Amino acid sequence: MKFAVSGVAGRMGQMLVKTIDATGRGTVSGATERAGHEWIGKDLGICMGTSPIGTLVHEDPAEALKDAEVSIDFTSPGATVRNAAAAAELGCAVVIGTTGLSEADLSGISAAAQKTAIVRAGNMSLGINLMTLITQSVAGALDDDFDIEIVESHHRHKVDAPSGTALMLGEAAAAGRNVSLASASDRGRDGITGPRTRGKIGFSAIRGGNIVGEHDVVFAGEGERVVLRHIATDRAIYAQGALKAAQWVLGRPPGEYSMRDVLGL
Repeated sequence: MKFAVSGVAGRMGQMLVKTIDATGRGTVSGATERAGHEWIGKDLGICMGTSPIGTLVHEDPAEALKDAEVSIDFTSPGATVRNAAAAAELGCAVVIGTTGLSEADLSGISAAAQKTAIVRAGNMSLGINLMTLITQSVAGALDDDFDIEIVESHHRHKVDAPSGTALMLGEAAAAGRNVSLASASDRGRDGITGPRTRGKIGFSAIRGGNIVGEHDVVFAGEGERVVLRHIATDRAIYAQGALKAAQWVLGRPPGEYSMRDVLGL
């Protein structure tokens, strides 16, 4: 397979390149970085500290995508929408792991999905996607006597909160309760807030050090708590999940897909 990697100089971008090389599942035929980045116009292999591979880093996504079969994108919301639009015009499938997407961003991705197949997930790991199913089931089994709180921890460099994974878990909990997350979400507490509102799904975010990713879903009742937990110790799991999604999405009809589709869940 021929992959294009967006935001190739970032932590996930470099991890994707290394994982593609280590697994032998294909080659990186294109790569992008933001305007003005020092890698623009240079050979990706040299930028990564190895030998030249003949793939240049581009600013223009269309240049990076022209020889690719699947684009993998863990960048920023604005860049992701532009990359998806360019991929759609070229008939290139897309895997998106970007978080912090607004409703307008999601609309842009949906428009691109009219022309090409797109897998989008707030988290690409098998464990987290299993946890979303379990969260939905437990939320459906326990009524509002159990408060739901989602606690997530990430490294100090993460720029969005709650994490995309936390929001995935929140959506699963809301689905289990047959409510919308938009109406049930409680994302901020400071000062004299008063007692907790029954039925709300709370979010708490921790940022510090080099934490890869930790997520707890707490169902707190009177006299007992049920806690679901997932701990990621290596971000390679996200790259491996993205490659699995890339293999699955290639050749699929245009549309939006999730990791549940990829994993057959």
